[in-house]
Amino acid sequence: MRIYLLNPPFLPNFVRCGRWQGATARSGGLDYPKWLAYATGILEKSHEVRLVDAPAMKLNKEDIITDATKYQPDLVIVESNFSSLSNDISVAASLKDSTKSKTVFVGPPASQFSRQILQNDGIDIVARYEYDFTLKDIAEAIEAGDELVEVKGISYKKNGKTFHNQDREFSNSEDLDKMPFVSEIYNKHLNIRDYFLSQSLYPEIQIFTGRGCPNKCTFCSWPVTLMGKKYRSRSAENIADEFEYVQEELPEVKEIFIEDDTFTINKKLVKAFCEEVKRRKIDVAWSCNARANLDYTTMKAMKDAGCRLLIVGYESGCDDMLQNIKKGVNTEQMKAFTKEAKKARLMIHGDFIIGLPGETKETADKTLKFIKELKPNILQVAVATPIPGTEFYDWVKKNGFMLVDNLEESIDENGYQKCIISYPEFTKDNIENYVDRALKEYYLNPSYIPVAMSNVLRKNGFHELKGIVSSAIKFLNYIGRGK
Repeated sequence: MRIYLLNPPFLPNFVRCGRWQGATARSGGLDYPKWLAYATGILEKSHEVRLVDAPAMKLNKEDIITDATKYQPDLVIVESNFSSLSNDISVAASLKDSTKSKTVFVGPPASQFSRQILQNDGIDIVARYEYDFTLKDIAEAIEAGDELVEVKGISYKKNGKTFHNQDREFSNSEDLDKMPFVSEIYNKHLNIRDYFLSQSLYPEIQIFTGRGCPNKCTFCSWPVTLMGKKYRSRSAENIADEFEYVQEELPEVKEIFIEDDTFTINKKLVKAFCEEVKRRKIDVAWSCNARANLDYTTMKAMKDAGCRLLIVGYESGCDDMLQNIKKGVNTEQMKAFTKEAKKARLMIHGDFIIGLPGETKETADKTLKFIKELKPNILQVAVATPIPGTEFYDWVKKNGFMLVDNLEESIDENGYQKCIISYPEFTKDNIENYVDRALKEYYLNPSYIPVAMSNVLRKNGFHELKGIVSSAIKFLNYIGRGK
């Protein structure tokens, strides 16, 4: 069977597979099509597969139709996100019309809006939640001529009727250890120089060492729309094997970013991995997502094993806000963690959100003050966007704080975040203004110069400088938009 997997064309540098909403990064960054790449690795064990990333390859809809028609696939798989849903359905329909193949729709909207998606003639099957193993089952059933009724985790149409099969069980640790390394898939199907993360050394790659997140943050999308809350992970040896592959086969890669929602959930695994890296003398910089309650001993072990940076979801500088979103970490813990991380010589990429439940000018001011106190090496401030499936989404809908019915209105014509909620005492304009204000007051203040210098005066300092300059140009373009 010939299978065509597509990250469809939309806006330039549109990040469809981000853990937040689909949007264009202010820094100009572009993520790999991570989930499609893992699915590619599973499918190509038994089938002929083509993975196409239209945003990275700068392909438009006509280019894709020409490419897919020439490839003559039996199965077309299209990934989507809430903010690009109509566009992605249209692309899938056009591909079905031009290739006459079966079409499968995947991504977070598939788990929340499967019935609505299947109302479109161009979609035959929707693969809900964690879809890579489900796609394997779909391909096997179609190739064997079997009915889809036995395939778990899908919704589909037959004879004008829509059917919703039972959910597929999420993967386990043994499944993850058996999967091909996604770095191999990138190497084979994509150009790694097409991808850029503002916080990472360039060129970089993104991998998963585990899936699922047991934490209870009310705004977080992936645990409820894609990969579940139960944490499962690869073995320390298997993770080190992939690092070794990158070092030997992709020597140009300057950094590996571990995409797990919170790589540091299992500290025993983290320490075992770090020991394995040191034992094998692997010399590749890496970074990961971490929770703001990690201890110094673990962070020191990570630093000694090549860890460069932690992405940390602080979210707010107000304890009442942190309780509202069930963060499970308070500001005193965050301060202590940040101090220990800096002591371990780890860089901090601090993530904050303006506009979560209970936000006021007073709480937002506390967050701006908190940011300046923590002094993260890199700062990201997002507009609070309610994603279907999350508690936050249900809360704003129930209370009438949602300004739109369609999440495609959560981005502007350039793909940048737009606020789609408004509270009686903290409006849409307040939220957007505080986001821009936080970024400007931090990055455009002379007090950031020592922070920037500390970034450059490190190992790989020249590459750190290039990243800062590249991101700064994009950021200045962002804050000057519309002027």
